[in-house]
Amino acid sequence: MHSRLFQLLALGPVLVACHGCGPQRVSAPVADRQVAEAIRAGLVVAPTSATAAGEAASTGTGWASLKGRFVFAGTPGQPKPLVVDKDTEVCGKTSKIFDQSLRVDASSKGLADVVVFVRKASRVKNPVPETPLVFDQKNCEFLAPVFVARLGQPVEVRNSDPVGHNTNIDGTSFNQLIPAGQTTTYTPNSEMGAPKTVTCNIHPWMKAYVMFRKDGYIAVSAADGSFSIPDLPAGEPLEFQVWHARSTGPSGGLGLERPDLKWNPKGRFVITLQADEVKDLGTLDVPGSAIGT
Repeated sequence: MHSRLFQLLALGPVLVACHGCGPQRVSAPVADRQVAEAIRAGLVVAPTSATAAGEAASTGTGWASLKGRFVFAGTPGQPKPLVVDKDTEVCGKTSKIFDQSLRVDASSKGLADVVVFVRKASRVKNPVPETPLVFDQKNCEFLAPVFVARLGQPVEVRNSDPVGHNTNIDGTSFNQLIPAGQTTTYTPNSEMGAPKTVTCNIHPWMKAYVMFRKDGYIAVSAADGSFSIPDLPAGEPLEFQVWHARSTGPSGGLGLERPDLKWNPKGRFVITLQADEVKDLGTLDVPGSAIGT
């Protein structure tokens, strides 16, 4: 037994406890607060002026605008009439209903319904508008073949027909029956990476596209092919995406021949705008091969 005790003592200081006496602790190194603070301070690297300048450049300052005009360079041909076989006393009563996936202005050759949006923005200038947007349907057609809105902005989904419509927005929970002459309000809360289809389950020929974005940096080309996106963040690279329902590119991306913008087949290009600049891309020629004609 004594030999065992000697072996334990040989291993070094131990904590010994006995009945009626306080604990005797092993002596331990005492931390030197001044030394510790000096070491800790040495590990923190103060940002250099070059680093600070780089961070400022990445976020940019000021605001700018982008605009342009899409022109169809081919021959669109005659629009295709759709089969209307329900509620014919209302649907197509005044005129035939045609496929609206390709709308080209007869005189200017402007290409409508091209969607242009920023894939990611670090800054947003304007608050979400409180004024509702109207998405209407009349004569069993969606009056806006391509419709865009900002997250949080109310959308009045209106039915101006004397018959009911079931409006179904793909990728959302909105799938509602809207009785004749009535309106329901939908407030989008989920961002879309590309336009989604809108259909009517009652009238299957009805089709449109909708897209909701958080920052609101999105535009749809008008009947003459023109578009404009104001109040964009200046002083930093912005990647734009261009989409059309008939595009032959990946996921609807509209690829064009613009070497100056390094426009790729996915319909993307990058631009850095200067503060207060109004960048005009000019005429953007869209060949028939790009949209499947």
